[in-house]
Amino acid sequence: MKSGIAAIISAVSDIDFKNLEKGIKIYLTYDEEIGFSGIKDVLKYEKDFPKTIIVGEPTNNEILVGSKGLMEYEISFKGIKTHSSTPEKGKNAIITAVSFINELNKFYEEEIKSHKNLKFEIPYTTMNVGKIEGGTEINSVPDFCKVLVDFRTIDKEAERKIYEKIENLREKYNAEVKEINKISAFLNEFDGFTKTSNFITEASFLENKRIILGAGPITAHEADEYITLDSLHRLVKQYKEIIEEFC
Repeated sequence: MKSGIAAIISAVSDIDFKNLEKGIKIYLTYDEEIGFSGIKDVLKYEKDFPKTIIVGEPTNNEILVGSKGLMEYEISFKGIKTHSSTPEKGKNAIITAVSFINELNKFYEEEIKSHKNLKFEIPYTTMNVGKIEGGTEINSVPDFCKVLVDFRTIDKEAERKIYEKIENLREKYNAEVKEINKISAFLNEFDGFTKTSNFITEASFLENKRIILGAGPITAHEADEYITLDSLHRLVKQYKEIIEEFC
């Protein structure tokens, strides 16, 4: 992400503003990894975004013009704690969570995964159970369990079906459901470019024409993330060309 900041500052520093008919706006944000509080803060005060917006997420110098959506949930289950030698006296929150997950996964495999949009590299909505946390020790029936699950959605139809299923299962299993994030998928056109992103960027919070373009390689969440100097220098050139064309 820092490479995108460096590249845009370098590109703008080398532009002759006398040759531009329009202005340039630069937004430097923070917390783009989980909460997106930076772009949310920008949205509170900015009422006049440019018609064309570049988001500097690493893309290995490829222009991306769309992104999947995101639905994230924290789902909590309550049980009754007792000694493991007398499980019938309690209620196992982890077992309840497992039943919930199995039913949700069956729904995903049968009703969500078959619906496709070939404009995305992975052309269907994906589901991931990212974390399960519950219980205190091996010889106690657990009285709590928490599950984190996310969906990377392809359209609003998938969003609707997932929301309705989560609500149905919430009632069935007496679960507490907290929506962490809900961001819709988007697709726009840009000079014949069609490639899209499977991950969420700040572009998903914006409108107008959005271009996701940054350095590479893409090593997000890997050990020792890095970008190459060649990619960075190429990105500066790409940013300059876009600015000269649109501004």
